[in-house]
Amino acid sequence: MTSTLDGRSAVITGGARGIGLELARALAAQGVGVAILDLLDSVEVEAEAISEEFGVQSYGRRVDVTDQAAVAEAFKAVRKQLGVPRVLVTAAGIEINGDSVKVTAEQWRKVIDVNLSGTFFSAQAFGDGLLNAGTSGSAIFIASMSGSIVNVPQWAASYNASKAAVAHLGRSLAVEWAASGIRVNSISPGYVLTDLTQAILDEEPALHDDWVARIPQGRMARPEDLSGLVTFLAGDSSSYLTGQDIVIDGGYTAI
Repeated sequence: MTSTLDGRSAVITGGARGIGLELARALAAQGVGVAILDLLDSVEVEAEAISEEFGVQSYGRRVDVTDQAAVAEAFKAVRKQLGVPRVLVTAAGIEINGDSVKVTAEQWRKVIDVNLSGTFFSAQAFGDGLLNAGTSGSAIFIASMSGSIVNVPQWAASYNASKAAVAHLGRSLAVEWAASGIRVNSISPGYVLTDLTQAILDEEPALHDDWVARIPQGRMARPEDLSGLVTFLAGDSSSYLTGQDIVIDGGYTAI
């Protein structure tokens, strides 16, 4: 059966590894041409691998999502390569943990800039392309359960604040763009075993057991656990769903 997403194209920021790469693969499996934007040198290789595995068009480009002009230029290149993207997944993000009284201005600004400003600049370029083309689309922001609860025992005020802002940014743009047929939602994963979380666990191995003990399902998520929700939000089956933040955390925030 042909996917309702077949023939569309998507941009995935932070798409060269972790959640972003898995979601790019999930969309490609539905017949979506994918453009992955990332700072990693492997971005072009990963894009080529997706094309070879799933038989879709792909494009990989190194870009700093905190650079508004560079993001706009990258989306311009995507439109030339794959046509106007109708799906956006913003998976680029970082986390810096530490006692708040010791956080430097540089650390604070870096987290806010990547997680929040990077999401906005990507959404801005995505929305601009759709509005100019007069077509509909779906943006899916990767927020976090940390935007609605405070994780313990680690402290990550900048990350928590940035992800709360990402979710509300999604609601704001959803209302602003609704009449134009552009939907914006965010998903808020719980603990997902990615390179980002693994780096944290390498610093503090005891956190793993602490985190898992708080999750009713008894395990951390895998990146592929997010795939079904993202493909649903990307497609026409969710055409009346916009302005929402959907938590997917194995029950963590239910207790």
